[in-house]
Amino acid sequence: MHQHRHHDLGPSYSGTVLLDLGGETGALIIHTGRDLHGREIEISRADSDGPRTHSAVRERHVLDGVFHSAVYPDLEAGVYTVWWDDDTPAGAISVTGGSITEFVWPTSSPSRKD
Repeated sequence: MHQHRHHDLGPSYSGTVLLDLGGETGALIIHTGRDLHGREIEISRADSDGPRTHSAVRERHVLDGVFHSAVYPDLEAGVYTVWWDDDTPAGAISVTGGSITEFVWPTSSPSRKD
């Protein structure tokens, strides 16, 4: 069974996360529930077998309230797989240069496709 890394991270506040947007660079925000606080969520380019990138879910204090999310601030434009675990995709998302893409974490485990 996959062991997800968890971190004991304090909250982040408005203005503490810098996103590098422009040209062929975009950002991804994965919205989760509080139950995933501290868990690292992995993503990878859908068009390559390259390495996965991970980000920890943190409590985010913004003008609209408190949210839990993982932020990927500097991604090359393209399609990315969001991983539920080592073998199961949670979904795919297209990141566009110059913009922020948002993905909502599924509430239950997606079906594995073997």
